[in-house]
Amino acid sequence: MITFVTSNRHKFEEVSAIFNDAGIELSWEQMKYEEIQADTTEEVSRNSCIKLIGQIHGDFFIEDTGLFIDSLKGFPGVYSSYVQKTIGNDGIIRLLKDRPDNAMFKTVLTAYINGTIKQFTGILEGSIASDERGEGGFGYDPVFIPSGYGKTLSEMDLTEKNRVSHRFRAVKGLVESLARNDH
Repeated sequence: MITFVTSNRHKFEEVSAIFNDAGIELSWEQMKYEEIQADTTEEVSRNSCIKLIGQIHGDFFIEDTGLFIDSLKGFPGVYSSYVQKTIGNDGIIRLLKDRPDNAMFKTVLTAYINGTIKQFTGILEGSIASDERGEGGFGYDPVFIPSGYGKTLSEMDLTEKNRVSHRFRAVKGLVESLARNDH
């Protein structure tokens, strides 16, 4: 068993479905923790994991995700959560008016397993829609269109989203590591 530390129910639901499919028991520690302000998602994720060692019993993992928009020089990046709360999807759409819309989601998952820290990364390339579409998902999902798809993440059901998502790709690395027992 491993514990996912997050206060975000939507993230837990996505990750839980992936672990269920792999037959690995997952528990949820619904906990808020302070994140550092850093330049990379790797730094934010690793620092948060280190802070939680000793507070969480047993093996656990956390994750940090950012939306990086090419024409905005990677903004909002590590500030994605704050930007979502302040200007939201409408603000992102306004910032992109008359600019290219290429973007990527990047998830960095940091796990503490048997006294060892490991990181797993998932990237999803895509673009930002000109308006919000779909009812599912959360955060930037209504405006993010994965490359090769004609619909936003919010227009996908959870199964379809988990097949393509950045979070799935990072979690898949952890699940494969747990299955191989290489920690």
